[in-house]
Amino acid sequence: MFKEIPVRYRGGTHRCRDPQKTIEKVEGKLRAAGVTRIAEITHLDRIGIPVYSAIRPGAAEGAVSIYAGKGATKPQAKASAMMEAFERYSAEQQKTDEEKNVVGSFFKMEGCIDPKSLILPSNISGADENDISWVTAIDAADDSECLVPANAVYHPYIPENGVSLFKSNTNGLASGNVIEEAVFHGITEVVERDAWSIFEALRQPKMEVNCEGTENQFIKDIISKFHKAGVEIKLVDLTADVKIPTMAAVSDDRVLKDPALLTLGVGTHLDPEVAAIRALTEVAQSRATQIHGTREDTTRAVFMRKAGYQRMKRINKHWFGESQGTIELSDIENQAKKSFREDIETSLNLLSECDFDQVLYTDLTRPEIDIPVVRVVIPGMEVYSVDVERVGKRLKR
Repeated sequence: MFKEIPVRYRGGTHRCRDPQKTIEKVEGKLRAAGVTRIAEITHLDRIGIPVYSAIRPGAAEGAVSIYAGKGATKPQAKASAMMEAFERYSAEQQKTDEEKNVVGSFFKMEGCIDPKSLILPSNISGADENDISWVTAIDAADDSECLVPANAVYHPYIPENGVSLFKSNTNGLASGNVIEEAVFHGITEVVERDAWSIFEALRQPKMEVNCEGTENQFIKDIISKFHKAGVEIKLVDLTADVKIPTMAAVSDDRVLKDPALLTLGVGTHLDPEVAAIRALTEVAQSRATQIHGTREDTTRAVFMRKAGYQRMKRINKHWFGESQGTIELSDIENQAKKSFREDIETSLNLLSECDFDQVLYTDLTRPEIDIPVVRVVIPGMEVYSVDVERVGKRLKR
């Protein structure tokens, strides 16, 4: 069972260890994960919100090799970039994984989740009958074990027999100072992508979040930096039926009017202020990444610039248009607790209220670096925001 690990650091994020101490603890392990350089790229943008990048040239084929880290402070952003690199390294398939995995069809094996519960693309057939690779996962509620498709755990995923269920992604992949921290943040990411998927697919107006009355100095400083640079920033409440606060921040650079800088950030946390900070700092990360132009997955910027500034705003009018109304950030309930075990339990209860009774995680911690990394899988949660070919029941309704 999960240990009672207290949340000791609350400076804009919730961690069990100060980010600077995290940096000191993991810095010596970067080489083992193939990271050759950690660089600050804050200065590339005029906003001034801290952004770092981690470079890992030996990333597996099909994966990106440059990762960005965000935060309200420089240590937070630097630690974020480092931990992102460890996550990606740990999620890649290794030879030792083949010994643990089992192969067979859903119909013939016992203790497997139904592959269809992961929301498969409409053109996939025979998912129940095909032999696929399975990985052991643990139920966060009771520590029981079951098998989940390896396709949902590893990234990039290269099937031995050529049979894949969907394009692999990093949804639910999370690291932490301890396993409890990693599991909680993995859960929040899956919930985040679910809420984002529902908004992106349905495009129904949402409530704009007003932060003017907040006493959180991090939020005040971040918003002030955007405004001083002439960048309009809007915070939207994306929280769906699962009542774990999810915020999205969308920015419009009124000075440069560069369509590639119509950037978006999304964040989820039991503490709405942390969700807001994640969304806001992710916008800064997206801007710096676009300006840096080094990541392999920034090709969308080419399309955006060809389409033009005004056209991109029209295409994304569900983000840049009128909101449903306004809600005060202070009016959104803070459900965060004093420990990560309690945060996990609270999240499980909120998910269960919406009939998400299985929250599974696979421990991907690699012994050579010994940094806790997990992949969280919640069957039935929407993933349209990361894969438009996968549309679940809640979107179809």
